[in-house]
Amino acid sequence: MQHFKDLNISQEAKKTLSILGFETLTPIQDGVIPAILEGRDLIAQAQTGSGKTLAFALPLIEKITPQQQLPQALIIAPTRELCEQIASVIKSISIHKANLKVVTLYGGVPLRGQSASLEKGADIIIGTAGRLNDHLFRKTLILDNIKTLILDEADRMLDMGFYDDIIKITSSLTKKPQSLLFSATYPENIDKLARAILKDPLTVQTETKHKAKIDEFAYEVKNKDEAVLTILQSYKPSSVVIFCNTKVQTDELSDFLLDNDFDVATLHGDFDQRDRNESLLQFSNGSFPVLVATDVASRGLDIDDIEMIINYDIPHKKETYTHRIGRTARAGKDGIAVSLFARRSKEIIEEIMPNASISSLDSLKADKNFAIQGKFRTIHIDGGKRDKLRKGDILGTLCKELGMDPNDIGQIVVTDKASYAAIRKHTAKNTLKALQKTTIKKRKFRVWMLG
Repeated sequence: MQHFKDLNISQEAKKTLSILGFETLTPIQDGVIPAILEGRDLIAQAQTGSGKTLAFALPLIEKITPQQQLPQALIIAPTRELCEQIASVIKSISIHKANLKVVTLYGGVPLRGQSASLEKGADIIIGTAGRLNDHLFRKTLILDNIKTLILDEADRMLDMGFYDDIIKITSSLTKKPQSLLFSATYPENIDKLARAILKDPLTVQTETKHKAKIDEFAYEVKNKDEAVLTILQSYKPSSVVIFCNTKVQTDELSDFLLDNDFDVATLHGDFDQRDRNESLLQFSNGSFPVLVATDVASRGLDIDDIEMIINYDIPHKKETYTHRIGRTARAGKDGIAVSLFARRSKEIIEEIMPNASISSLDSLKADKNFAIQGKFRTIHIDGGKRDKLRKGDILGTLCKELGMDPNDIGQIVVTDKASYAAIRKHTAKNTLKALQKTTIKKRKFRVWMLG
C-alpha cells in the first residue's frame, strides 16, 4: 500500500497531508498521481467517493507557481456544487503554498463579480462549460498560459450536452496542456472527446479494495407520496436523498414530508447559489437529514453517510440512475437504492436498473410514528474568512464564552462571507440568543437560525 510520504512531492506538501490526516493512497490516487507528476495525459475511470479529486489536485498544486500573470490550470466540471467541492479540496491541501488563488466560474452568480476576481489574477480556474464560454466571449478570461487541463466527471458533462462547449473552450488554448479526463462511467462518446483533447493518454481503471454493496429495489406504486412515506417508515434510514425529475415535484414532495414531521432540505435549479449551498450544508451537518432534489444533486454531493437513495421519478437514462445511486454506499459503507414506478413503466425499470429486485409495498411494515428528525440546527453567523474569522474563533466563543458542552457542537463551516455552526437541537435556541448578545473576536456579528 502506497503512502503519501513516499510520493515524489515536496516536503511541505507531505507535511500538509499529514496534518490533514492523509496517510495511504486510494487505488485511483496510486494509479494516477505518479503519472500526472510525470506529465502524462490520462483517462481515469473511478467511482465517486474514491478520492479522485485529491488524485488530480495534489500533483496539480505541486506544478503551480502562485501569482503568475495568467491562470496556469483549468478544471471543467458539470455543476456549481462540484466546482465548489473541487475548490475546497484544493484550498485545504495547498495551505503550504502562499498566495495560491483559486477562482470558480459558474452560472447563478453575476458575471461582473467573477470578472473582477479574474482581473486580480488567478492561478487555477474551476468552472462549468457554459460560464467559461461566457467569459471567453467577453474576453474576461485569458487561457494563454494554461499548462494543465482537467475534465472532471466528463461523462456527466457529455450527458448534459456540453461536448461542443468543451471543444470550444479547449480550442481557445494557445498551447497544448497536459490533459486529464476523469469519469465515473465510460459511455461511447467519451472516446470522441478523448481523441479530440488527449495525446497518447494512459488509461487507469480502478476498483476499491472493499466494493461497497448497494441493495437495489423497485416498487410498483399508485400514490408516490404515500409510497415514499411507507418506505421511509419501514427502512428507517438516518439520512436519505430523494430524486425527482422536476422542480415542481421536488417542492411538492418536500411540503408533503414536512407536513409529516420530517426535517427536509430542498434543492433544485431555481435556488440561487447561497440557498443551494445552505441546503446542502444543512443536509450534510445533520440539521435536515432528508434531501429532496432534482439531478442537480446527483453529482458533486460529497457526503459519506447517506444510507438511502429514493428515485421518486425514474431517470431517463441509465447513466443518470448510476450517478444517483452512487450518492450512497460511500467510504466503504453499504447502501440502499429504492425506485418507484407505475405498471406501465416496468419495461423501463428492467432496462435502466437491471439489478433491482421488484418488490411489493405490502411486504413492508411501516412504523406510522416514525419521522426522520435532525439532531442539529444550523446557526448562520454573518461573517467569514474576509472578516478574519476561523473555526477556532467560533468554537472558542461557544465553549469558553457561552460555556457550551463540546458534544453539543457539530460541524462548523467558515466561508468567505459567512459562517455556520451546527448546534444540538435541544440547545440551539438558547445558543442563538446568547450569541446575539456576545461578541466573537471582540466584534458583534448578526446571527440567525437557518430553516
